[in-house]
Amino acid sequence: MSVRQDRATDAMRVVRIETGCNPYAEGSALVAFGNTHVICTASVEKRQPPFLRQTNRGWVTGEYGMLPRATHTRGRREAAHGKQSGRTMEIQRLIGRSLRAVVNLDLLGPRTITVDCDVIQADGGTRTAAITGGWVALRIAVNALMADGTLEQDPVIGQVAAVSCGVVEGEALLDLAYVEDSNAEMDANFVMTADGRVVELQATAEDQALPWSQVEALKKLADKGIAELAVLQMAALSA
Repeated sequence: MSVRQDRATDAMRVVRIETGCNPYAEGSALVAFGNTHVICTASVEKRQPPFLRQTNRGWVTGEYGMLPRATHTRGRREAAHGKQSGRTMEIQRLIGRSLRAVVNLDLLGPRTITVDCDVIQADGGTRTAAITGGWVALRIAVNALMADGTLEQDPVIGQVAAVSCGVVEGEALLDLAYVEDSNAEMDANFVMTADGRVVELQATAEDQALPWSQVEALKKLADKGIAELAVLQMAALSA
């Protein structure tokens, strides 16, 4: 009997992407991977980071945070103790890298798009949901820049999504919920383009080393999950 009872080992949780959830942002999307819900907003600003000043190159970056009661017990607001956790900084850097991988920054011009990803409910896979929804918000914001004539060429050169996979009791599973992730012998996050190229792979074994064949099994699941997410992203944009 499979360790997973609610769905097949190669099945995603129910994924929903709703656009236009924030009327003030240039682009926005509310994404749900099962009980993990993330609001993603893309904000366009006519500014550049210091290292790009005196150039015509743009920048895409990400910020990430969790509401205090996004989890089973209340967490302190990071602002309350004056600094972000290492986990928060690591995730938002991942979001930024993932989105920049599919943007031609020279075509973006001297501006910054910041994609804020705020977790309102967490049940595993918050970073993968953030990247998946973040791309939708980014795409909407760039569409607006092209529609009003600010940009003549589309700087978004690809489509990116992310999904988690893991080995639980020796079984490879797609899209881990929290209870699965917390008991995994190996967990991995795959950030990939819609055409199957890998942007980033984060994988860690717990307690003991696992053979490469386990990673290959997870990659096969990730290919399936990313393909499904790419279809859902485009459906959300056309809704």
